[in-house]
Amino acid sequence: MRLGRRSPVTSDTASWETARRVRHAPTGGSHVTEGRVQIETDVVFGVGGGRDLRCDVYTPPGGAERAPAVILVHGGAWRQGDRTQLRGYGILLGSEGYVCIAPEYRLTPEAPWPAQIHDVKAAIRWVRAHADRLGIDPERIAIEGNSAGAHLALLAAGTQDVAAFEGEGGNPGVSTHVAAALAIYPPTLFSAGPRERGAVPLLALTEEGDDEVARLAGPLSHVTADFPPTMLIHGTADETVPPLASIRMYEALVEAKVPVELHMYADQPHAFDAQPAFGRQCAAEMLLFLDRYLVPGNDESAAEVIAAVDAAPDVG
Repeated sequence: MRLGRRSPVTSDTASWETARRVRHAPTGGSHVTEGRVQIETDVVFGVGGGRDLRCDVYTPPGGAERAPAVILVHGGAWRQGDRTQLRGYGILLGSEGYVCIAPEYRLTPEAPWPAQIHDVKAAIRWVRAHADRLGIDPERIAIEGNSAGAHLALLAAGTQDVAAFEGEGGNPGVSTHVAAALAIYPPTLFSAGPRERGAVPLLALTEEGDDEVARLAGPLSHVTADFPPTMLIHGTADETVPPLASIRMYEALVEAKVPVELHMYADQPHAFDAQPAFGRQCAAEMLLFLDRYLVPGNDESAAEVIAAVDAAPDVG
């Protein structure tokens, strides 16, 4: 991957905001995007189990300078799936000025738990350590995930710089702090024995474990006042991950006085955002949330954000 170094700027956000507003300035009532999101594939970000770990990087049209970043973590029940699954979100958010990084992580057939969270933490460290080359602001890194990836995103958000979850995938000593977390139909708690309300069986994650393993693996157990601003999205007809998983996470974050919002989509099953209309709507919700918490002084209305997403390039 060849990413040229950008010149330093005097303000964390001024250059990125100026570029974004020019690139997306309305002309005759339409939303204009010059060029396309640049996608760099197979970029090595760390090492796990003796092999390279790779990611794809989505850079906004025209490049990036002190831009906010979003790490996109794919789903697949921890045992399947790959980093291309969230390509649509990478393009939609990239077209709005966010640098997106979609990392792989070792799946459970290759490496048992907790290798998966170790690899995600390695990705966060790599992104922060290479902020200059990526053109991002290292203090404005968010993490997003779907399903198993949403679990890993929330767990990473709740265990920032906690040694037991960091692993040894590269860039030791670099912080794994994230400024915001977004989770779409996330498992937030596990049960090793009788199934607790809202829980996913621990066997889905690991074949070896007890109540303590289940507790530590659940993001719900790591909610404190230091948890970053969080967005949760879930379908009420989800039979894979109980909707109560998001509701319980929301309630815990509210109790901890963490900025959090919960979007429940009526009668929608697991992975409902694979439907184009729902995918675009989720992207619009995500963009509005990210703009509120990663872009100081942003004053775009919800209608403007949704219009921007609707006008983004078709991702099929």
